[in-house]
Amino acid sequence: MFDIGDVLEIDTEPLLIPDWADSTGLPIEELAARLGPLWAGGAIGTSTEAEILAGISELLGISAAVTDELMAGMWAGYLGRANTELIDYCRALRPRYRTGILSNSFVGAREREQAAYGFAELVDDIVYSHEVGMSKPDPAIYRLSCARLDVEPHETIFVDDRADNIEAATELGMIAILHRDNEQTIARIDDALR
Repeated sequence: MFDIGDVLEIDTEPLLIPDWADSTGLPIEELAARLGPLWAGGAIGTSTEAEILAGISELLGISAAVTDELMAGMWAGYLGRANTELIDYCRALRPRYRTGILSNSFVGAREREQAAYGFAELVDDIVYSHEVGMSKPDPAIYRLSCARLDVEPHETIFVDDRADNIEAATELGMIAILHRDNEQTIARIDDALR
């Protein structure tokens, strides 16, 4: 089970706040305060993409065209670039092992990541936080991902770049690997599969 941001995708920058501050003329702290609740809703799917766009325009007092421009930059940063070595390794695990993606995400991520990287063909199942209404490190999202893959937590290897997510996975009994680089992650997975 793999995370996406800074694992399967690298060089990601989900929200380029300094760029948004330059474009809107608002201080970074104010931008974060205004957008925080809206962003939280996008991360667990309580807001649609259209609602997010309208909310940004309203909360920041900017036009739809400027909002679209800022969001285009956000999505470019969000997607980063493919970690091709780890993606190829993940692909090679199938069909011998069931594989999945478990990712904290944002409304619109599935469509954009599918178009850019074809993740639906890479793994057996994908759990996006914005589609299931919860996010890591909530233990329920790990259990959901395991259930959808028809595995128990103790039968699962989980790879993520965030220590809090790794800690939550470990507490559930997963073999959890904190991703620092491809060589270390691949070696740890190979050791766990022996």
